[in-house]
Amino acid sequence: MAEAGDGAGAEAEAEQRTAYTQRLRAAVHFTVGCLCEEVGEEKQMEFSKQTIAAISETTFRQCENFAKDLELFAKHGKRTTINADDVKLLARRSKALQNFIKNKCDELAANNAEQKGKKTGTAGKGKKKSDGHIEPTVTENEDITND
Repeated sequence: MAEAGDGAGAEAEAEQRTAYTQRLRAAVHFTVGCLCEEVGEEKQMEFSKQTIAAISETTFRQCENFAKDLELFAKHGKRTTINADDVKLLARRSKALQNFIKNKCDELAANNAEQKGKKTGTAGKGKKKSDGHIEPTVTENEDITND
């Protein structure tokens, strides 16, 4: 009867995965709705429910593709962990996104070096607070498409 237990376990796992995917889709839909509302107020326009649903579905599918690509990049590099180089490779078609990711990686590397320096040289001193976080805007004309 071990086989029946295995089947029930696999079925429960599949149901759990489906429920998780539905929650992720709902979260993406909610976030897209909020972003459309913000843009709509800024541009004085409205987005239909169908448009928001279409943007949400496209975003979700693109994220699935990104995840698969990142896994394949790491696998090609004979690694089990996705690293910053994989993410940079993923962003190669969008110059603006590539620049944003490069800047974030540089910022993280600088913060890591600073933290390492604090651990070795100045134990016990307070942490320096960072400046406000400003994200650059990505414009369409900065993107490169190779379709």
